[in-house]
Amino acid sequence: MSLQEPYFFAHDAGGKRLNDDEPAETISEQEFPQETLAAAQEAVPGGAKPRLDRPYVIAVANQKGGVAKTTSVVSLAGALVNHEQEVLVVDLDAQANLTLALGKDPGRVRGSITDVLFNSATLLSVSRETNIPGLDLVPSNAGMDVAERFLPVRQDYELILRRALLGELRQSGANPGGALRPPTIHYDFVLLDCPPSMGAVTLNALAAADLLIIPTQPEYFSAFALRTMTQTIRQVRSRYNPELAYRILITMFDRRNRIHRDVADQIRAAFGEGVFETVIAVDTKLRESAVEGLPITHHKSQSRSALQYDTLAQELIAYVQ
Repeated sequence: MSLQEPYFFAHDAGGKRLNDDEPAETISEQEFPQETLAAAQEAVPGGAKPRLDRPYVIAVANQKGGVAKTTSVVSLAGALVNHEQEVLVVDLDAQANLTLALGKDPGRVRGSITDVLFNSATLLSVSRETNIPGLDLVPSNAGMDVAERFLPVRQDYELILRRALLGELRQSGANPGGALRPPTIHYDFVLLDCPPSMGAVTLNALAAADLLIIPTQPEYFSAFALRTMTQTIRQVRSRYNPELAYRILITMFDRRNRIHRDVADQIRAAFGEGVFETVIAVDTKLRESAVEGLPITHHKSQSRSALQYDTLAQELIAYVQ
C-alpha cells in the first residue's frame, strides 16, 4: 500500500483543490505545489545569519496543536543553557503550559506577558528566574485570554513585542529611518512560545523574531499546516519583518512507522535546507519532565530526547554564529 498524498499537497500549481473523489498520488518532489515550494525557497537563508549584538530571537509556532511546540521550547532552552547560553523564554499562550513546565503556577504569578502587551511593562520587570541558572521566564496567565480580542485595537499592535525586545522606536521626526535604540535585555537567546493559531499574538512574535522554528509531526494534519505557515511567513516578511527566516523541526518521530519515515523524507525533499538535520523522536520521558517542572535536559540528561535536543542546540548555535 503506497503512501497517500497528504491533504496539503493535493493542489495543483494554481492552488486548485483536487476532487476528493479522485485517487491521491504518492508525493514526489516534482508534485509539491509550486507556490508552496517557492515560499520555502525564499524563506530559507542562503547561509548562516551573523550573530547580532543583541539577543537572537526565535519564535516557535505552528497553527497545528499537539506537535511538541512547548516541549521543544523548554527542552531547547535547557540544552542551550547547558552550552553556556543565557536564555529568556516567553510564554505567549493563554494555556500557560510553558509556565507550568518550568514549575510556576500561572494563577499565582504577579506580572506576566499580558502586562508587556497591554500595560507597556518591560520584559525584565515581569521575568522570573527558574530552577535552572541561566534560564529566565516571562510567564503567562489567564489575562492572555483577551489578547486576541483587544490587541488589534491598539495602534501598531503588531510591533508591541518587537519594541519590548529591541527598545522603543525613535520618533519618525527625529529619525526618518526608524532606527532602534540599543537593546535593554542581555540574553544570548530569546525563545517565544506561541499559541496554536495565527492570530494577533503569533503575529507579534513573528514580527519580532529572527528565526521561526516550526515543530512538525510527520503526519497528515501536521504536514497540511505547513502550507498555511509558508503563506503566513511571506505575509509577515512583506509587511513587518523582511529578514524572517524559518526552519522546520520534525518532532514526535517514530522510526518504526512507515508513514512517519515517508512524510519526513517528503518534507525534506520539498524544503531542503529549511529543515533541521536533528529529528526529535517520541519519548515518554518528555511527559515526565513536564510534571517535574524541568527541561528534559535537566530531568533525564542521558535520555534519548535530551541528547536529541542537545544536538539541536548545537545545530542552532552553529547556524547563528
